[in-house]
Parts: sequence; structure tokens; C-alpha cells
Amino acid sequence: MDSGTLPKAKITIIKAPHKLAAADIDDKGPAGLPIGEPIVKLRSKPYHAMPKTGVWEATPGKFRRQVKEAEFAHFVAGRCKFHHDGGETLEIEAGDAVFFPANTNGVWEIIETARKTYFIVPE
Repeated sequence: MDSGTLPKAKITIIKAPHKLAAADIDDKGPAGLPIGEPIVKLRSKPYHAMPKTGVWEATPGKFRRQVKEAEFAHFVAGRCKFHHDGGETLEIEAGDAVFFPANTNGVWEIIETARKTYFIVPE
């Protein structure tokens, strides 16, 4: 290999989530650990088992976050808040990118049906 040539990297392409129709995302039922009414309904479409990547969607309502691993997420639709157990509240809307360190605990408050692409950081 020429010293000025870089080796080709393997690239994984994830289809644009905003092009997925609602029917393309699998129904996962109600969110675990709901808080009050309405009960949030979750939908997701995983793309890879490892690392865990995919599309996630939640309807309005509140529930406790249950992901233990670190997570990077890019919100492509909707509005929501994340109320961290430490007291901070993140207001999130379409276009925002968020990183949650491992063991981030708190409550999701979905205001307008939210959709994100996600990457769970392997331990």
C-alpha cells in the first residue's frame, strides 16, 4: 500500500429513519415503568444486534428510563423532556443529539410523539 493511501474502512449504512413509515417500526407495546396516564406506547426497529442501533419511537406520556448502557441518540421527530434523577431537565426536540452516560436514570416525558435513532455503547 502506498504511504499516501489509507486503507478502506468498513462502513455500516443505516437507512434514513425519517423515511420509515409508522408501519415499518415494530410495536413493542406499553413502556415499562409507566408514570400516570396516558401510558406510553413504544415502537422500535433494531438494525444490528451488536452494536445495538436502531430507531425508537414513543407516544405522549411519562415512564422511567430503563437502558443501563451508555447511549447516543439523534432525535428526528417530536418533542420530549428527560428529567434526570439528579435534578436536571433536558428539553429535547427534533434535530437534537443527546449522549446518556451508562446508568443514567430519570423520567421520560414525551410531549409530542418522539422518534430517535440510537446507538447503545457496548460495555
